[in-house]
Amino acid sequence: MTKDRFSRLVLLWLLILASLYVGHQVWRDFGSVASSPRAIAPREDLSGSEQATVALFERAAPSVAYLFTEDAPSRLAGNRPGGAGSGFVWDAAGHIVTNFHVVEGASRVRVRLDSGEAIEAKIVGVSPDHDLAVVKLVDLRQRLFPVPVGQSTDLRVGQTVFAIGNPFGLSRTLTRGIVSALDRRLPTASGREIAGVIQTDAAINPGNSGGPLLDSSGRLIGVTTAILSSSGGSAGVGFAVPVDVVNRIVPLLIRDGRVPRPGIGIAAAPEELAARYGVAGLVVAGTLPGSPATEVGLKPLDRATGRLGDIITHVQNRPITTIADLALALEAAGVGQRVTMSVQRDGRVRTVEVRIADIASD
Repeated sequence: MTKDRFSRLVLLWLLILASLYVGHQVWRDFGSVASSPRAIAPREDLSGSEQATVALFERAAPSVAYLFTEDAPSRLAGNRPGGAGSGFVWDAAGHIVTNFHVVEGASRVRVRLDSGEAIEAKIVGVSPDHDLAVVKLVDLRQRLFPVPVGQSTDLRVGQTVFAIGNPFGLSRTLTRGIVSALDRRLPTASGREIAGVIQTDAAINPGNSGGPLLDSSGRLIGVTTAILSSSGGSAGVGFAVPVDVVNRIVPLLIRDGRVPRPGIGIAAAPEELAARYGVAGLVVAGTLPGSPATEVGLKPLDRATGRLGDIITHVQNRPITTIADLALALEAAGVGQRVTMSVQRDGRVRTVEVRIADIASD
């Protein structure tokens, strides 16, 4: 082997060894970096709005309840599993407010608060017409935090609202949105409507029902009750019973276990019948004996001949086209009051003064 060739081989080996050494160092450094935790970047303080939201949740969360129910046994289906929903502490006596549909048909109600313990509760009163119910804790060992009560008459579209509830069983979930609209009318299972309903885009999902809707001060402004969604999930259109209604109905439920149902003792024909006859108003299909409607001589539809009797067109100058319209007008006046009613028969309109009765037990 020549001297030049030997020198070239030595140089080649030296280059190979140098490459291996450098590669080893690079791999070792890379592996060390890859296996080391990243340095934590410092952050600034929460923004003012974030701090306000955190504080609101921390104040309000202890007032929010998780309700779960067991349904009364059925002869056909046996014991049914029941359901779950939300509620909130109303007072220090242990009253919890929720939706009627959360406890409807329940034979047993339990409530979970801060301690996480399931506390037995009894149903004190329900109002299907307002989708509201009150249950009372049987055991008052833990401290209660009643939610502060606001008002709904001065709400404005666009103001920030917060909903806290237990969607899908996930306890105390906070969502944020705005008041999307006011004065909506929401049908209830009883066939009547709740007036002045708040519409919000704060996410409301199954399990939120009965939870509080709060303003930016953390005051109760409504009780979440329904969503408008084809999928059953939040679509940004949720509804809440306004707190002014809640603040009127809940004390009655606590005191009496029921709410008077203003009425005049009539059965109304379907709206389609009025349309078929080309009349604008509520067709009287029947009257109850001894009712205010009978007292003023309201004449019902003759079912044998199909001849129309009386058609209620206005109450206190408010147009009436549905039974819900009539119910809202009578509720605005109140049981025991008298209202002026415009009634049409055979093309002639007359005015009658009718007494409003409590028909809840009829």
